Amino acid sequence: MPSSSSTRMILMAAALGAAAVAVAASKPHLNAGRDGLAVKGYDVVVYSDGAARKGSTQFEHKWNGGTFRFENAANRDRFAAAPERYAPQFGGYCAWAVSRGYTADIDPEAFRVVDGKLYLNYSKSVQKRWEQDIPGNIAKGNANWPAVLSK
Repeated sequence: MPSSSSTRMILMAAALGAAAVAVAASKPHLNAGRDGLAVKGYDVVVYSDGAARKGSTQFEHKWNGGTFRFENAANRDRFAAAPERYAPQFGGYCAWAVSRGYTADIDPEAFRVVDGKLYLNYSKSVQKRWEQDIPGNIAKGNANWPAVLSK
């Protein structure tokens, strides 16, 4: 019969193994696509001006497991100084999907900045549905985030 310390060690090893499997099976915190590009290469700083434009390979910054691209060095430097200010909410996954308890990819041109925060959607038609109750959908998304990553 194993000693109680041996049993504890076996149980701890099993728990750590299960945790490792759960982490490996969960989605990454940042929706960076197979190419590692966050927001499909769009400049997240530009969104605060109400525009959606692609960034350049000349102006990149790695953050939170993804590569962000920017139109110019000034935007890259703004982001690098305060990434949480410009990074999309819900890790760049579709805000509508997160509000409904799952994740989905985004169309970088289907966006809305609300109270200085960037929200992206799967498509412009999904964005219209999300916009029917922005405060409610943000609250639902916040309640689901980041637990939705493990689904």
